[in-house]
Amino acid sequence: EKQKEENGSTECSKLGIMDLKFTSSRKYISISVPSKSQTMSPHIKSVDDVVVLGMNLSKFNKPTQFFICVFGVFMFYLIYGYLQELIFSVEGFKPFGWYLTLVQFGFYSIFGLIELQLIQDKRRRIPGKTYMIIAFLTVGTMGLSNTSLGYLNYPTQVIFKCCKLIPVMIGGVFIQGKRYNIADVSAALCMSLGLIWFTLADSTVAPNFNLTGVVLISLALCADAVIGNVQEKAMKLHNGSNSEMVLYSYSIGFVYILFGLTCTSGLSPAVTFCSKHPVQTYGYAFLFSLTGYFGISFVLALIKIFGALLAVTVTTGRKAMTIVLSFLFFAKPFTFQYVWSGLLVVLGIFLNVYSKNMDKIKLLSLRGLLKRNVEERKTRTLSQTV
Repeated sequence: EKQKEENGSTECSKLGIMDLKFTSSRKYISISVPSKSQTMSPHIKSVDDVVVLGMNLSKFNKPTQFFICVFGVFMFYLIYGYLQELIFSVEGFKPFGWYLTLVQFGFYSIFGLIELQLIQDKRRRIPGKTYMIIAFLTVGTMGLSNTSLGYLNYPTQVIFKCCKLIPVMIGGVFIQGKRYNIADVSAALCMSLGLIWFTLADSTVAPNFNLTGVVLISLALCADAVIGNVQEKAMKLHNGSNSEMVLYSYSIGFVYILFGLTCTSGLSPAVTFCSKHPVQTYGYAFLFSLTGYFGISFVLALIKIFGALLAVTVTTGRKAMTIVLSFLFFAKPFTFQYVWSGLLVVLGIFLNVYSKNMDKIKLLSLRGLLKRNVEERKTRTLSQTV
């Protein structure tokens, strides 16, 4: 046994010497690193991925991402606005704004569930308490906004919703501790003044104002101002996906609205009315919800990539275009005061875009122009001398 142990030890020592010689004889050490998909979990792998309707926007550069998101927001939300006004043009439907929101939330939950099944990582990352808050704000935003159409005409409602730029900035300061420059503040003031001017023109030409409608849309505006910042903070902190955000926030919101309609006995009359007009209600509501779901996916992508303020600026421009289409497709009185107030809103949008690209867009002052002319003259004189 001692001889066996000695023989084993000598063999091990020989192997160790051989290994030392082998390793010492190598001049280079090659280390094989596994691919990113092998080493990282789906949660870590998707940190920089922004997927919208199955399309990974992370493969594109920032300008292309911005163009795709803006195009998606404008295309789907313009159709969304047209269908929304078309539904409320059905005679007798105006009292059932909350039921429309219930149907809309139901469709959104189904769409979100389908989209979540198509992606690899199906885990919920954002806490349930956060989703309960987001769902409450979403119900307030969309439910009060839809209900206000029973008391206000569509352009007036859109104008009020456009004024959420300033509450979003205030919410960004208090919720996320953001600081805005003078260009952002000027943009918000221009937009607000233009929209107020638009509202005054509307009250003069077609005074359809109702105090109940004003209160409803104002409350919706406050909820809408908070929700963008809460969504941005939650998605960046927990890296939640768009489909996850839509599924959980709207499914919880569906339960909120269903409970509210059941307690207030508002469910039965709405179901009875819609059963008599299924195409004009459920049919339009399906297309209305589908385009709205596609649109909210692009809005969430804008929030995740560029922040809440730029997303609100884009949606504000979309609302201005919606107002123009509303005047074209639906009969309304018109005055040129709408045009001047709209141009003031466009100026506010330009100022906001400029504030986001100050390092790329240089607006020369009068002193800068004079300095450039002097330098050009010196260069010409020097070239002539040479």
